[in-house]
Amino acid sequence: MSGTTVLRRAGLGLAAVLVVALVVATVATFTFVRRPLPDHDGAPQVPGLGAEVEVVRDERGIPHVYADTATDLFMAQGYVHAQDRFFEMDYRRHLTAGRLAELVGPVETALEADQAIRTMGWRRVAEAEWELLEPQTRTYLSAYADGVNAYLNERSPSGIALEYTVLGIGVEVTDIEPWHPIDSLAWLKAMAWDLVGNYADELERAAAYGQTGDLDMVAQLFPEYPADRNLPILPTEREIETHAELAAENDTGTDTEAGGGTGGDAEASGPDAELTTAAAQALESTRAVLGAVPHALGSGDGIGSNSWVVSGEHTSSGLPLLANDPHLGPSVPGIWYQAGLHCRTVGPECPFEVSGFTFAGMPGVVIGHNAELSWGLTNLTADSSDFFLERTYPDGTYLYDGARRRITERIETIEVNGGDPIELTVRSTEHGPIVSDVIAPTRAAADLPLPEQSPPSGTSGFAVALSWTALEPGRTMDAVFAINTASDASDIAAAAALFEVPTQNIVFATTEGDIGYQAPGRIPVRAAVPDGVVPADGSWPRPGWDPRYDWQGYLDPADLPAALNPESGYIVAANQPVLTPDRYAELGGDFAYGFRAQQIRDQLSEMVAAGPVDGADMSRIQADETDPAAEMLVPTLLELDLTDDEVDGVDPEFVAEAVELFEDWDRVNDADSPAAAYFAAVWTNLLRLTFWDQMPESQRPSGGSRWIEVVRGLLAEEDNPWWDDRATLNQVEQRDRILRMALAEARTQLTVSLGKNPQDWRWDQLHLLTPAHPILGTPGGGIPALVSDYVNLDTIGLGGGSSIVNATGWSAAAWSEDGYPDFSVSAVPSMRMVVDLADLDASTWVNLTGSSGHPASEHYGDQYEAWASGETFAWPFSRSAVDAAAEQRQTLVP
Repeated sequence: MSGTTVLRRAGLGLAAVLVVALVVATVATFTFVRRPLPDHDGAPQVPGLGAEVEVVRDERGIPHVYADTATDLFMAQGYVHAQDRFFEMDYRRHLTAGRLAELVGPVETALEADQAIRTMGWRRVAEAEWELLEPQTRTYLSAYADGVNAYLNERSPSGIALEYTVLGIGVEVTDIEPWHPIDSLAWLKAMAWDLVGNYADELERAAAYGQTGDLDMVAQLFPEYPADRNLPILPTEREIETHAELAAENDTGTDTEAGGGTGGDAEASGPDAELTTAAAQALESTRAVLGAVPHALGSGDGIGSNSWVVSGEHTSSGLPLLANDPHLGPSVPGIWYQAGLHCRTVGPECPFEVSGFTFAGMPGVVIGHNAELSWGLTNLTADSSDFFLERTYPDGTYLYDGARRRITERIETIEVNGGDPIELTVRSTEHGPIVSDVIAPTRAAADLPLPEQSPPSGTSGFAVALSWTALEPGRTMDAVFAINTASDASDIAAAAALFEVPTQNIVFATTEGDIGYQAPGRIPVRAAVPDGVVPADGSWPRPGWDPRYDWQGYLDPADLPAALNPESGYIVAANQPVLTPDRYAELGGDFAYGFRAQQIRDQLSEMVAAGPVDGADMSRIQADETDPAAEMLVPTLLELDLTDDEVDGVDPEFVAEAVELFEDWDRVNDADSPAAAYFAAVWTNLLRLTFWDQMPESQRPSGGSRWIEVVRGLLAEEDNPWWDDRATLNQVEQRDRILRMALAEARTQLTVSLGKNPQDWRWDQLHLLTPAHPILGTPGGGIPALVSDYVNLDTIGLGGGSSIVNATGWSAAAWSEDGYPDFSVSAVPSMRMVVDLADLDASTWVNLTGSSGHPASEHYGDQYEAWASGETFAWPFSRSAVDAAAEQRQTLVP
């Protein structure tokens, strides 16, 4: 389940629908819609403040907070977050605590989410973290909670957010419970879950083997990283030289290998066939359970980020520039909340002078800059989790190291608004919570094909336990404040040692002229098991009964990759490997395949060679829409013979008319491009025709960067078994027939949806974005379309696409019920920023939606159109710049 619309199955009833329709029909009335809008001026009393705090807002409602002490500063941040985004905060705390059913009632998706999250115990881990934190951090969290509660006091739910009025029609809405500091800590678990490394890849390997029974075919779905074409974050000089040589060969038309690989010696390192068949079936239950967890930040192949930094030796100002645009799921309100946090006098007692993007519900700034340093984050995707296949017995034990151990149990009670409580038994082993049997319909079947020495019949035989670094208490909240006050590389390294989950790439730049990179994160050490039944590198689920597969501790933070002022003068981190796997395999092997990163590097290289780089250049790179899948595939498509007999009843001339679009196409997915529209349809049909018949529905290709490299490898093998459609019993398909079928079916589909003349097609007529409200955003199941239309933003068409720098991702696995590809945007650059270290007031930023979470506010979506067109806004930082941009002023008084 995504984070969108946990109410879609609520079934509020006809009377409720009529009442809701009446509510929405009177959206202009004060009572229902405008009543929750906060005052952004005046002098409200905020008990607990030590002195007056100023809140200065610009024309987009973005606040800059000025205080004398750090506790007052974070108390005020809690107050302004609650003013503008409290329902979002309340939704997030219910989600992270496994209490969605308390908020929305007996909704199936909410109940499943609660069971999965309670099993993992996010809230319990957050509670255990409290005592690990620095006393100062606990003070800041408490002050933030006090500020939130100061706003909630004496306000009814309907006076806080419109959502409570709508929810109150179907369920009981009581007084809002006070905010607790642990509510802020728990949000880090949701953040970590959406950015966890390769757990989906582990499941896919097992599932693909369960379908094909062929380790070589599975390995072809996970090719080696193409380091000769796409450089890692920190390349060696030799890797840079090799890449340049290959680029020169391609420019002169010299043939090179198609690339890719089989991912190693499958026969030597692959899993035992019988065991893996069992694992594939048991792990399908796990996939279903974990799929029930809402993704507050987004999910799927498009979740990632771009960030890069350029040294002052290459910029027009002589000091560094830094860019960042995290790729997350679209929603309204957007994931980020922009704010500035300023101590009036910066010193040991009040060390904060920081501005950037915050999470509503958590103090501090997550990405941004202070007066001396700017930082950006992208997902490192290091392998921080493993699934352990446990052999279980009817007496409540499991096998470990030749002996039986007792499965531990605890009872969780899930309260249901308008329903009876649910008691959930959570079981755990040495390796963590058992996640495979949480939701009853997905429990592993009793007739699994088990290997020898399996547990007795009459039980599932196998259970799946999750080991994940985020399920151990840590100090990431300490790291947030440490980064907010960092001034140099040593400060970043110290903060990174605390930044345990999620694993992130940190790029940074300073006003002293340094640029750098630092890898943080708690990353497991996995021992080699040379004679094991599965690889021990974390790429496959692990046998829980064999202690050799247990984690051996964690990598020393001091040994994690870092760089300062590299010779190239720039660093690009866009979810590709930090180092090539042969240089540092400990981080894992499932990364993005580097197409976005290399496109950014290539453009930076050209800009550096041509002259100094400025902020506008950085923004132009963020808007780049070159499609690496098209660059890989279109040359082969243009070589196909389309004069043969018709393909599946489609006239070849009819197809050739569309293929002509590719002949002079620059492979850029402009919004108005006919070729981009046709290629997207060809690409998704190619993946369907090639893989759907041999993969389970839950693992169908998304079309992201890995699939580009998979198809590149298959193009070199015309009779590879992946090309064959197993549904055609009397025919063995080869590459060219599948390619021609993809061209033909895409031509037919777009003729129906966009018209007969290919020249009239446009990519933005297919590639549509509608930022949706997480609770009320999808009509049906009791939510009238009138409500959803009101709380959602307008649908717009976009350029860009998956694995593209302007990463407006979509999933090739998404098809409509009537058999057409769905190109709806599922991941976006959730914000864009460019920081100028020479003049921080010259920096720029933009958010997906706006600062407010109130649908009636003018700031609910006032950045949306600018974001969609690639525009950014001035980002004031100095007091003079903030005052010059001020539209509203509010003084919070003790």
